[in-house]
Amino acid sequence: MIRIPGAIGKDLCDSHLKASRRDFLRVGGAGMLGMSLNTVLRAQAASKGSKLVGAPGWGKAKSVIMIYMQGGPSHLDLWDPKENVPDNIRSQFKPIPTKIPGVNFTEILPRLAKVNDKFTMCRSMSYTPNGLFNHTAAIYQIMTGYTTDKVSPSGQLEPPSPKDYPNFGSNIIKQQPMKEPMLPFVMMPRPLQESNVVNKAGTAGFLGKAFDPYYLFPDGDDLNMNKMDNIKVDDLQLRPEAFAVRLRRRASLRQALSDQMPVIDKAVEKYNLDEYYSRALNLIVSGRARDAFNLPEESDKMRDRYGRNTFGQSCLLARRLVEAGTKVVEVIWPKVANSDNHSWDHHSGLTKRMKDQSGPMLDQGLSALFEDLDDRGLLSETLVVAIGEFGRSPVKGVSTSGNSNSADGRDHWPYCYTSVIGGAGIKRGYVHGKSDKTGSAPAENPVHPTEILATIYHSFGIDPETIVYNHLKQPRELVKAQAVNKLFA
Repeated sequence: MIRIPGAIGKDLCDSHLKASRRDFLRVGGAGMLGMSLNTVLRAQAASKGSKLVGAPGWGKAKSVIMIYMQGGPSHLDLWDPKENVPDNIRSQFKPIPTKIPGVNFTEILPRLAKVNDKFTMCRSMSYTPNGLFNHTAAIYQIMTGYTTDKVSPSGQLEPPSPKDYPNFGSNIIKQQPMKEPMLPFVMMPRPLQESNVVNKAGTAGFLGKAFDPYYLFPDGDDLNMNKMDNIKVDDLQLRPEAFAVRLRRRASLRQALSDQMPVIDKAVEKYNLDEYYSRALNLIVSGRARDAFNLPEESDKMRDRYGRNTFGQSCLLARRLVEAGTKVVEVIWPKVANSDNHSWDHHSGLTKRMKDQSGPMLDQGLSALFEDLDDRGLLSETLVVAIGEFGRSPVKGVSTSGNSNSADGRDHWPYCYTSVIGGAGIKRGYVHGKSDKTGSAPAENPVHPTEILATIYHSFGIDPETIVYNHLKQPRELVKAQAVNKLFA
């Protein structure tokens, strides 16, 4: 980045402090000026007019919170329990009534059972595997809307690549640039990961790093329930020698440099670099993003309401971010998929782990999020999606993916599972589709994961068939699917 000579506390625009030729050669990064953030905020034209304009739900969402339950939660043990089925299928948890007559959850979701009149449940999620029985490939599909060619028999993928399809959030912020000094896309509290494949489908891929999310991965391992207390947002802090006025003076220096390079200015004129720089500068100076990350500003009562654990506090922070203007927040379940304890990957010990760990955290955090958004009037413009990459096998103890499973464990099952979607014009208290007697397959209205992505785009007023160009300049749709119109009120 450019180096400005002078000691801390000097007016860095003093006439006697001249930049050397070597300094000019360092101007590329310009991180001191805040330009490391302009790549996050750079935006391009919004999607063009569509025949979908005016359709139910079109353009209702100003923001989306995806609660990504990485690992594949068991629908039979959460929100689609089955009765009058063999013991090796039936959940160990008792069914309980919900706010919707005739719709039961299991006993580990008592709070969500009291607020399911605020959202829609889709009990007929389904797709046929194509190398997607294991997590990484399935994650790639739900996050990007596409499958990859390079899938091993185990479902593992290669590490992230600039050739990857973009995460849905990156597509949204490219199609709908930010108009406020706020982070457009935040991913937390850990990366998408299985084994040694980290953050596959968690980048902007061929759109370029300008549309990557802001990664908020606090220090601490997956079992540290106080992990969100370790939040550091150094990228959004003013350096000690750069208070707001001085930072704006540096912007003037940058403009002076630009004025001396008319040829370069002309070459990049269409990219509106000054506009992008101004947005990044405003973000730093405004302090809006830093304030949003300040969880201690919330009352102890509110923090307790969400749950004093990584997932609950991530949900609370998601609310704070959308309230401050962030468009896309992705909350990834805080335990890596193929692991024990509070992971959703329940190949063994399902009953104890769900009852004591993952179940209560989900129940408290997600129910508080829906209630809090609704109480604040934010649910009408905030889409909330809770989904995993697949469900779990109806029959316990069998292998569907090559993994070993105990008698109290369920393997991966993409043929039928449940997702939750609410807010931003989505029907309240609605159940879309249903599973068969054993929860093995949809009995009606099957929904593919890519249709959920299409529904998200639709909610933002973005045509799912909008064309983007990959790294080879080949045209590609955002997703090859259409929104599920029956989900909208």
